[in-house]
Amino acid sequence: MTEPTITDVTDEAPALTAADLIRDEARRAPDKPGVYRMYGEDGTCLYVGKAASLKKRILQYAQGRFHTQRIGLMVSLTRAMELVVTASETEALLLESNFIKKLKPRFNVLLRDDKSFAELMIRKDHRAPQVKKHRGAHTTPGDYFGPFASTWAVNRTLTTLQRAFLLRTCSDSVYESRTRPCMLHQIKRCSAPCTGLISLEDYGALVEEASAFLQGRSRAVITRLSDEMTAAAEVQDYEQAARVRDRIRALSTIAMENSVSADGIAEADVFALFTDGGQACVQVFFYRAGQNWGGRAYFPRVDRSDTDPEILAAFLGQFYEDRPVPRLILSNVRPHELELLEEAFSLKSDHKVDIARPQRGDKLGLVDHALTNAREALGRRMAESSAQGKILDEVCEVLGLEARPERIEVYDNAHIQGTNAVGGMIVAGPDGFQTSQYRKFNIRGEDLTPGDDYGMMREVMRRRFGRLVKDEAAGEAVVRPDLLLIDGGAGQLAEVLAVLADLGVEDIAVVGIAKGPDRDAGMERFFMPGKPPFMLPLKSPALYYVQRLRDEAHRFANGAHRTRRSMDIKKNPLDEIEGVGPGRKKALLHAFGSAKGVSRAAVVDLVKIPGINQALAERIHAYFRKP
Repeated sequence: MTEPTITDVTDEAPALTAADLIRDEARRAPDKPGVYRMYGEDGTCLYVGKAASLKKRILQYAQGRFHTQRIGLMVSLTRAMELVVTASETEALLLESNFIKKLKPRFNVLLRDDKSFAELMIRKDHRAPQVKKHRGAHTTPGDYFGPFASTWAVNRTLTTLQRAFLLRTCSDSVYESRTRPCMLHQIKRCSAPCTGLISLEDYGALVEEASAFLQGRSRAVITRLSDEMTAAAEVQDYEQAARVRDRIRALSTIAMENSVSADGIAEADVFALFTDGGQACVQVFFYRAGQNWGGRAYFPRVDRSDTDPEILAAFLGQFYEDRPVPRLILSNVRPHELELLEEAFSLKSDHKVDIARPQRGDKLGLVDHALTNAREALGRRMAESSAQGKILDEVCEVLGLEARPERIEVYDNAHIQGTNAVGGMIVAGPDGFQTSQYRKFNIRGEDLTPGDDYGMMREVMRRRFGRLVKDEAAGEAVVRPDLLLIDGGAGQLAEVLAVLADLGVEDIAVVGIAKGPDRDAGMERFFMPGKPPFMLPLKSPALYYVQRLRDEAHRFANGAHRTRRSMDIKKNPLDEIEGVGPGRKKALLHAFGSAKGVSRAAVVDLVKIPGINQALAERIHAYFRKP
């Protein structure tokens, strides 16, 4: 892909605005493919679009013909433009999707949920490959299978692989230190290659069978296992026949759980778009190897004037901006500029991509199944939004806020006697919990007294809003909360208000929530600046809502604390020794069994380990004997 050329002519006519500015940009814009961005008064991006000819496309905005009310508003708000020239319209489409996802423009169809999906990985950098869940970049050598739409889906498949192929899931350090089989072997979910109960050659055959199953060759695997079960029964090895039978049952479980037939679908993503009342839902299901690997409903931000083909095209472009593209995409709507999308996805993924709207057969059944789910999901969403709006109106009333809060941030701290302290922030609004906006803060203040809740809250507030103030000063787009809910009473509230005042952030409503006597739910007292403490009626929907927010913040903070504490427990002392990297650490653990075994070793024993010289051996020996 060629490097795009950036043309910025915004400085030449600073006095021009709206249609006049766009007309001036069109006059000098090249007659080439590219991407254009429109910016408002405060520097926020209003719209990102692509064009086969930048000059012709921009001129359309200036002429004002056939504009919807929405487009007319966008033009009137435009104060600056930036143009990016690309080598082709295909590259322009890919760049447009990248910009939209990064800048989140106000007037674009916008994918609001960008969660990553889990995968299964069979590692290939170990003599006994491990199967494990994976998220993120493919940096470890191995085979990757996915995506799985939910943790439940990937856990179900992982359990099936353990039962059917007896692959290990333990870490390399655990594998190297085992002297006897673990519990997973006892419950017949691991073949125990760590202790030699299965040869590496036979274990490798199990790995190959697992890969074949995940690649769609499940029938061949089941047929071979059936032959093996029959052979064992014929020689009256009924114990072995029973073990193979259990493996076959485990593999058959997934196939039987599919609600619709996916036979012959080696790799496809199925999309269904349903719109109603100016809102949209896109349901996606992932099919791999003839199996349904789960689905997820998305609710993109759309406008009533957006057509279904335009919505789906914009959604697909953003959805696959940072995700692998399958060979087949099925949908109930033919997306706008389908051929261009196919070309762009094929270029991005280095294989041919087909986008189809099936008219009959099993593929139509998959799309209809997705459409049913999309229709039901949007119905639930609209019902919940209506109820949510009423609750937020009541919260606004009981707290005396000037307007309904669109973004509520809730804060809580978690620790055990001051250790592994973590601050948690959750975000909620008209659309419910916004989990992608959750943040955790590892408390690292060296001047804090262990267990100092006030000091922890000060640090969290300073880091959160210090960053906000810094980004605002740099001209970056930030999202300000309308309401802060603090788990605590008058003391925590005073600390938060002091930090905000020091940073010059004094236009955000802050409420402290103190637990009742004996931590009784319903007896909470609320603290606000300039008001005496008050309580809400026991059956108040606003009270139930605030309790739910507080409990979610508590759950999130405690979860982050447990994770940090678990990491501390798992921390190996060898990681702290200069010169001991992953390779030497592995060699030491293999030789002595554990870090404790290394600590007992003499220098003469340490130097016998490959990669450990005299100086490093003395350093390791001294580390475990320092006062």
